[in-house]
Amino acid sequence: MQQLFSVSKEKCINCYACVRVCPVKAIEVKAETSYAVILPNRCIGCGSCLNICPVDAITYQSSKEEVKAILKEGGKIAAIVAPSISGEFVDITDYRKFVQMIKSLGFTYVCEVTFGVDLVAQEYKKLFDDFKGKYFISSICPVVVSMVEKFHPELVNNLAPIISPMISTAKVVHKEYGEDTKIVYVGPCIQAKEEAKLYTDDGKVDSVLTFTELRELFDEFEIKESKLEYSEFNVPIGYKGSLLPIANGILQAVDINEDLLSGKIITAEGRDSILDAIEEFEGHAATISRHFNLFYCDGCIMGPGTSRGGQKFIRRTKVVNYSNKRLKSFDRKTWEENIKKHEVHKLECSFYPNDQRIEPPSKEKVHEVLKVIGKENMGKDSGCEACGYASCTDFAVAVASGLAHTDMCLNHSLNNRFEYIKTLRATNENLAKTKEALKESEKIARLEQEAANDASETITTMMKKLPSALVIVDKKLKVIQSNQSFIDLLGDDALEINEVIPGLVGADLKTLLPYNIYNLFSFVLQNDQDIKNKDMHYKDNLLNLSVFTIKKGSIIGAVIRDMYAPEVRKEEVIKRITDAVDINLAMVQKIGFLLGEGAAETEQMLNSIIKTYKEGKNND
Repeated sequence: MQQLFSVSKEKCINCYACVRVCPVKAIEVKAETSYAVILPNRCIGCGSCLNICPVDAITYQSSKEEVKAILKEGGKIAAIVAPSISGEFVDITDYRKFVQMIKSLGFTYVCEVTFGVDLVAQEYKKLFDDFKGKYFISSICPVVVSMVEKFHPELVNNLAPIISPMISTAKVVHKEYGEDTKIVYVGPCIQAKEEAKLYTDDGKVDSVLTFTELRELFDEFEIKESKLEYSEFNVPIGYKGSLLPIANGILQAVDINEDLLSGKIITAEGRDSILDAIEEFEGHAATISRHFNLFYCDGCIMGPGTSRGGQKFIRRTKVVNYSNKRLKSFDRKTWEENIKKHEVHKLECSFYPNDQRIEPPSKEKVHEVLKVIGKENMGKDSGCEACGYASCTDFAVAVASGLAHTDMCLNHSLNNRFEYIKTLRATNENLAKTKEALKESEKIARLEQEAANDASETITTMMKKLPSALVIVDKKLKVIQSNQSFIDLLGDDALEINEVIPGLVGADLKTLLPYNIYNLFSFVLQNDQDIKNKDMHYKDNLLNLSVFTIKKGSIIGAVIRDMYAPEVRKEEVIKRITDAVDINLAMVQKIGFLLGEGAAETEQMLNSIIKTYKEGKNND
């Protein structure tokens, strides 16, 4: 089901203007979103947010398409028009032209709600005159009714049990023109769209158009006063009910006493007055000892469904002037006959609590929020109201209840912004220093890179010049780098591959060397043990192979020498003769050492024998 009011995510600028004017705080602003959300269960349809929004981000449920569909279906269709229409359409010179404009849209009948007001006003007079110790709040304004049901449910029984003029007029029209007549209410109140959904009997209203929607339909179908003739409202015609748009008009419609000394009615209008009136009535009804006649707007002439920019007192004057004009030709006898005819209607109704109050958070949570925004020492009723709440405490309660977030507090946001700017300034200074350090590091890194490139080029050149074959492979035994001697060693196939892929980069060592050779590479990779000077036969050559680790488990290299190459053979012969001489010399030295050690021991033994022999001879 479409909700009555909604906020455009794209247009909303999070200015909190709607939060400030919402009388029941039915607007939620979460920290992670950049727009407000209207909570339909809590909304009372007052339209305050609609009129205050500076960027037109708030819209209400349109009934234009619904009404056009009703008109397209045909049959008997009646438009019942609120008496405040005289204050809205000040640009139309004659009400009879206005009636014809509505009929031009396709309506069969156009009736004033004024007669329905007369019926309801008489019921109020009976209720107030038959005082039995209970004070009532008028139920004419659907916004007031919704506010009481949702946020002051204890006062539901104090709502006057009388239907609104819209519903009473629907009953009249159904009796006059048949139960099959479809009815569209045209008025200044948006909440009337919700009220209309409550009735399915003879008080049924099929759709509700606001005055602004009616103007849009006139524009859409190009209906202009200058092109039309006169047409009168359909019967029954009302009496002083045309004064309803002015807050105390319903009282004057049936001469209910408003005297300050002897009267028992207090009339209040406007958002702030209504909030105070209901609160005081709830707490001090016996002390006040008055019935309350309440209108949320400054009279129906200033309802949210009227055109923006309307001037209250000019509209009020237009309403009074229109009433006086109508009374000049008023047929009282016919009116009385119609009143008697329609006294059969049931004008009583019941209201039911629809409590939407939120369980208040604990004092600890509220204090925690106040501490976060730096207002823990503020008075209970203190606050700048920039967040949309009457006091810092009320704001903290909303935050703790999930309806608001701490950034909505202007002082808190400014303090955070100052801290952010301070931190940002310090960060910028650190970034500037880091930038200079990075430049210096980049300079050093560039020099090191150049040196590394030079070293790489030097090493590559050296590899190419080395007579021994050199190859470097990765852990998959793929060639990373090799020199020309290695390629020459492998033969013609490798030379052809080298022409396409220089250095055999990426070639699989397994396809280049036999198993007994490349297996040594695998051994070094897996065991991290180097192999030095291992002789192996390859084709018709004798190779001397050394495999060593460059990067453990990742990169290894190998030096391969062809032992039959003249320069290698000569070098190897000299090396091996030198090794043999060194070995033989070491062996001779060892033999000499052993012989010398043995001669010394023999000499020692002989000297010992001689000495023993001499000593024995002397004894003889």
